[in-house]
Amino acid sequence: MRIVPVTSAPLVTRYLVKNGTLVIDLGAPKRILSSAPCGGGWRVARYVLNHQVAANPLSSSNGPLAAHSDDAAHESPSRALMRVARELGVHDPIVGLMTAVPMTQLVTSRRETRRWWVECFATVGVTNAVRAGEPPLLSDASRDPEPGTINLIVVTNACLSPSAMVGASQVVTESKTGILRDHGVPSWTGQPGATGTGTDAVVVACSRHRGGDRLLYSGTHTELGAMIGQVVGDCMREGLARARRWTRQAESGQAEYL
Repeated sequence: MRIVPVTSAPLVTRYLVKNGTLVIDLGAPKRILSSAPCGGGWRVARYVLNHQVAANPLSSSNGPLAAHSDDAAHESPSRALMRVARELGVHDPIVGLMTAVPMTQLVTSRRETRRWWVECFATVGVTNAVRAGEPPLLSDASRDPEPGTINLIVVTNACLSPSAMVGASQVVTESKTGILRDHGVPSWTGQPGATGTGTDAVVVACSRHRGGDRLLYSGTHTELGAMIGQVVGDCMREGLARARRWTRQAESGQAEYL
């Protein structure tokens, strides 16, 4: 079946940006697989948050640097995101992400067939880009690059098996890495071929089980996998373009955050 690009059409998934936080309302509890610092792993939740924080390498990431920030001066990412949710009036279970990328940089994309649709929300920052396999960063802030994060949130009306959800996450990552390679994004060390950043997060949300109407596969040989790759590719290309514009603004002193 032909996949119809509708990137300019309104998204089905409801969302808003308030106080520097993207709040995605899935409309009902959905099955979610993610690497999020709040509500990560397997979860049933209705809301996904992507919260903008100050450009601080100890408090603005979804990765191990943030995990070590739970002391008197820094609130843990999970607790901070739960507090943000309460302040926004969101009390249901959430999946929460952090980024130093401003929500003015948010990009979205949609693909649909007669049966399925897939939507992607993304914030893209690459100053913390890294090539998989490079030595991990030290926690010494004097040696850390500036923070940058690629947060990718994919939502579909398809009902996926657990293995298909893992497969969808794999396709998200493959698509992201392919676009980074296509655009020649280097690692923060200066080495070519960045595959992501050190604090990236992926969220895949799908419909809950509906009898036998469940997809067992979502890889790149499937229709749904192709759609996932396309929406992520759309968001990555536009996100990188916006990141380059942001960099030019930062060099002129006009940008607010990374």
